[in-house]
Order: sequence, then C-alpha cells, then structure tokens
Amino acid sequence: MYKTILLVLISFVGFSQKFTKNEVEKWKEQAQNVTITRDNWGIPHIEGVTDADAVFGLMYAQCEDDFKRIELNYLEKLGRLSEIYGESKLYDDLQIRILIKESDAKADYKNAQPWMKKLLDSFAAGMNYYLYTHPETAPKLLTRFEPWYPLLWTDGSIGAISTADLSIGDLKAFYAGESKVGAVKKLNEDYEQTGSNGFAIAPKLSKSGYAMLYINPHTTFYFRPEVHVKSGEGLNAYGAVTWGQFFIYQGFNPYCGWMHTSSNADVADTYLEKVTTRKNKLYYQYENTLKPIKTEEIQIKYLENDKIKVKIFKEYTTHHGPIMAIEGDNWVSLKSYNRAAKSLEQSWIRTKAKGMQDYMAAMNLKANTSNNTVFADNKGNIAYWHGNYMPIRDFKLNWSKPVDGSTKETEYKGLHEVSETVHVYNPDNGWIQNCNSTPFTSAGNNSPIKTNYPSYMAPDGENFRGVNATRLLSKVDSINLDELIKLGYDNFLPAFEVLIPGFVEKTKDKVDLEIMPIRDMFKDWDYRVDENSIEALLAIEWAQRLNPSIRKIYVDQGEMDQVESTKYFIANASPEELIAAMKDVINTLKQNFGTWGVTWGEINRFQRLNNNIPTENDDSQPSFAMRNASALWGCLPSFNSRTVNGSKKRYGYSGNSFVCAVEFGERIKAKSLLAGGVSGDVNSKNFNDQAEMFVNGQFKDVLFYPEDIEKNAVRKYNPGQ
Repeated sequence: MYKTILLVLISFVGFSQKFTKNEVEKWKEQAQNVTITRDNWGIPHIEGVTDADAVFGLMYAQCEDDFKRIELNYLEKLGRLSEIYGESKLYDDLQIRILIKESDAKADYKNAQPWMKKLLDSFAAGMNYYLYTHPETAPKLLTRFEPWYPLLWTDGSIGAISTADLSIGDLKAFYAGESKVGAVKKLNEDYEQTGSNGFAIAPKLSKSGYAMLYINPHTTFYFRPEVHVKSGEGLNAYGAVTWGQFFIYQGFNPYCGWMHTSSNADVADTYLEKVTTRKNKLYYQYENTLKPIKTEEIQIKYLENDKIKVKIFKEYTTHHGPIMAIEGDNWVSLKSYNRAAKSLEQSWIRTKAKGMQDYMAAMNLKANTSNNTVFADNKGNIAYWHGNYMPIRDFKLNWSKPVDGSTKETEYKGLHEVSETVHVYNPDNGWIQNCNSTPFTSAGNNSPIKTNYPSYMAPDGENFRGVNATRLLSKVDSINLDELIKLGYDNFLPAFEVLIPGFVEKTKDKVDLEIMPIRDMFKDWDYRVDENSIEALLAIEWAQRLNPSIRKIYVDQGEMDQVESTKYFIANASPEELIAAMKDVINTLKQNFGTWGVTWGEINRFQRLNNNIPTENDDSQPSFAMRNASALWGCLPSFNSRTVNGSKKRYGYSGNSFVCAVEFGERIKAKSLLAGGVSGDVNSKNFNDQAEMFVNGQFKDVLFYPEDIEKNAVRKYNPGQ
C-alpha cells in the first residue's frame, strides 16, 4: 500500500527564508501596537491595541522563549516529523496526514470570519517577524509560518487526536501490509502516566466568600508556558498556553476561570467495513449495496543517511472515515472530529467569557472533543462538563468496540445538546473535582447519576486520585487559597491502602530474611510519600513491577476501573508473585546503591540541564530531591519519573508543570508555579529560577493588575526591539 519513489540530497544550510519588504513594513507597523512587559519571573505580559495585535505579540514572545518547541509542535501537526527523525516517525506522520488534512485547514482559513482571519494572520505575522528579527535562529524546517497552521490544531491538548483506541501499530499493520489479520489494540496498552486535576470551590466553603479554582494539568515538562495577554478589545487572560497556540488553554480572566482535564468520553468510533473487489476496484457493503472506496495518494518525506526519501501511501476511505486498521476479514474505519474551525473559535471565545452564561454560550458550539471542563466565576458559580462534543448514537450498542459499518443503524444521529451531556452546576456540597476519573463522583452525593446517561458519555471509572480528592474535599467546611494549594499538594497514596495490606497478609507466613523487615516496615507506614521515606520507594518500585492492569487510568465501557482492577489483582495474586516483584526491587537497589534501604528523595529527582527534546539527565550533575510521586498511586501533585540512559536515579519528565490557584473576588487573587522556569534558554535567569520552588511546592503571586506588573517589571519593549 506504499512505495518509495525517489531520493533527494538534503543540505542543512540554515535559515534562508526571504520576507518581502512590504511584509516586513507591515510587521514593524503592527509591532508598535504591542507592548511586552517581562516580570522578574520572565512571564510575558502582552498588551495589544486589538485582539489581533495581542496575538501578534503573544506569538512573538513565545518564539523568544522557546522557538524549538513551537516548531516541533507544528512539525507534528503537519506530519513532517520523519524529515527530522527519519523512518521511525513515518507512521506517526501518516496518521496525522490521514486524520488532519491541510486542504481542510486551508479551506477553513479562506472561509474564516473576518475577526478570526485577523487573528490567524497575526499568528503567522508574529512568528515570522520573530524569524526576521532573529536571523541567528536556525529552524529545522519551518522558515515561514502560515496563517492556516492553527486550523490543523484547534484545541490546546498536547498532541491529542481522537483515534478510538486505534494505535500506530494498527495503522502500520494495514498500510505497510505487515499483517493480513489482526486484533485492534488499545492505544493506551502501555498505560501512560497521564492526567490532570481540577477543583472548584463555591463561596459557601470559601473563607473569603468568593469562588476558587485549582488549575493542575499534568503534562510533559516545559511544553506549556505561563503567559498573560490583554487587548483594548476586552481580552485579559492569564494562564497556560501550549507552545505555538494563540489562546490561553487553562487559565482565567477577571470574571471566570477554566481548567481542562482529559477523559474517556466517547468522541470517535470505529466501524467494521466488509470490503470486496469488483473488476479490480474496491467496494464496501452498506445497506445491501456496494459503495466504492475512495482512494487518495499521500506522499511523506523521511530522512535516511542525510538524504530525503519519499514514500507514497494510498489512503482508503469510506463515508464513515479513513481505513485505519484491519480486524479479521474486515477493514476498520474511523469516524472522528480531530480539527474544526468551530473548535478554534470556541477555544478563543471562552477566554473572553464574562461569567458562566458566556462560557455556556461557548460550550454550545459543541466543538471541544478532547476535554472536560472545571469552571468557576466571580458571581459564585462553579460547574463541570464531562466532554462537550458528543454524537447521538444507539444506546444499546457498546461503542468502545468496532460497530457494524454496513447498516445505517450505526450512523450518528446529530449531536447531544450540552444540557443532555454529563454536567454539574452549583452542587449543594460546594465543591467539584475531576482527576480524569468518573464524573459520577465529581460532587460527592450531588454528583450526576450514572443511569441517567448513555454509557458512551462517560465510560470512565474511578482512579486513586479521584478517591483522594473526594476524601479531602468532603472534609472541607471552610478553606482559603493557600489551604486549597495545600490540599492540591496532598501526598497520600491511596493505592497502597489496597496493595500493601494485601502484600502483608499474603506473605505473613513466608519466612524470608529480606522480605520480613520490609513487611514489618509496611505495617507502620501511613501511605504517604516524602523525600525521606524508604517505604514509599519500595512500594512504588514494587507496584510498577506488578500487573499493568493496576496502572490503567482510562477505561472503556464494561471494563474494570483502576480501583476495581487493583482490588481484584491483590485479591487474586499469589504470595510468590508479590514476593518475586519485591525481590527484583531489592536486587536492583542493592546493585545500584549497595542497599535496599534507600529513601525516595535519594532516587526521585528533579533536574533541568538543558532544553533538549527529550530532556536529558545525568547522575553526576546537581539535582533536587523530589517528594511527589506518580499520580497513578493517588498522589495529587503528579511527578512522573524514570531512569534514563543507564542512570541509577529517577528523573521527572512530566506531571505538575503549570499549576495555578485563583480566587474570584472583587480583585483577582492568584498564585502559580511553573516547572523550572518560563524560558527555554539555558543562559537565561528564568530557565530554572522556579526549580527549587517547584520542588517545595512554593507558589508565587500572580501579577495580574497593571500596578503590580509595573512594580515587578524587568523589561518593557515592542516586538523587534
């Protein structure tokens, strides 16, 4: 289904893009409408005369801080990673090219409303002006940014596309012809340690009498910076922006705030297509007729031995969507909604909402496919929506599995109204939480009732962060902003409330000189993690060696959730299985450190040496002991760490990155924290100036008002200066 057609010599001669004199003059003129003020943390406060001017300045400031990550994000969305990383990224690029079409993005730009087209033009202008004024910048490939690029990537999630659990392996098995038959695998079969936390507090539980919001995305470190962007047209948003996007993804304005979490709400589905050949042409069955399969040629360049090769694929498509896999004798098509002009509009409009009514108007666009939303505003409202874009389907079917593509009974029947989706508005308990867990515990006893909704809306089960958050919030009767931050940094690991008693009980009759002292230590452990805990290290390393089912956060309809799976596992595990995993931990620690009596902080480290992608770590270089642990075990402040390149210590690579707590009073009161620092320049004082604060959970005051920004200003300039 593919062929290689040519070789081209590649020459890395650096940046050579030429901009016209007229372009440059326009950019210089627009730059005069923009002021960037850098505070003592390096946070850019961008102010433009118009929204478009603010976007121009925002993109210029982002390029100043980390052009490398902006370019990488768009190379991914353009399906051009193979031109940098070689054949290993070929099928990642193919997946993007199949699911996100440049032609659609270009058409949407051409037909965009005038206000949106101004934003898109300014997006490209701000970055191109940066490249013009910084000729020393050496892009890998993108020497000019086009205004239609944001229409390839219309929400703020990092790399998120909806594939209905189809993997790159499934795609390769079909398009590389490596397999004639195969089962559809889960995209999350490796159970990546991902997630986010969002909490909303109503005035009745707030000591100040104002609503509060806790914004806690768990992302790859250094891929979501902190910014503040304003305009004379009413824009005034502060928060996290994903590198290369022109809207605040998770943050707040003077009136309200929004935190997005991920879920398994069903927004994409697979269809089994019965394919046949007639006169050398491909057809698929639909309602007792044969319909022709459409084909399209996709050319992907890839680097090999300093040369560019081009591989041609033939894409196959039914009316449901592109063919993405093969299962048995059937081809598998995917129906998804991975980009849309309406989605980008929604991403922008919500940043200017003046309260819950405005925010709900944005939600009514029904174009957000990748996120839940936790919300609070200055009128005292708190709310939660589990997803947003939600197709109407046959309630009787299990949509987590491929459905029959040959019948109209499996077609979508429009979209659910937002009022029909799973949501919570101003619950009597006074709090809302979502930790990538079921919405049916999001507000304690005031949560939505599961039986009131079709299963595809919220197949999500409970996880241990959800258990921890619900337990903590249920005890709150009065809380302030600092106490909310403290709650969000709770270090209890509820997974081990299940696992450790099982280990102790099942191994109690085993006389083993290595296991016995560990078992005795566990009996007195409070299931909290800190840098001085030997028990936490042993438990975490041990749990990671157990059955992977206990690490599964996102579950489909009919599957056991993480909490259920963990209880089931420990109830059925043999003593020998549990001991073998612990013996492996003991042996590894002895080999690396000479003893198993090592503390969590000795091994679990935060270190930022450079701005390379992926991050690099070195045992011989300075690093910080980190108390937090993976969110998998219920730790609310997530810190995912691993050994790298033969290291003995574990280094953080994702988890808490940008964190912010906001109180919506007469004046905004907010505190925030960023992993490392806002700058990607290793020579900048803002590269690692928040590192020690990050390790200690010490938040800084957000500078939101002009007088506070001016008081702490380090540099004030127009783009290009």
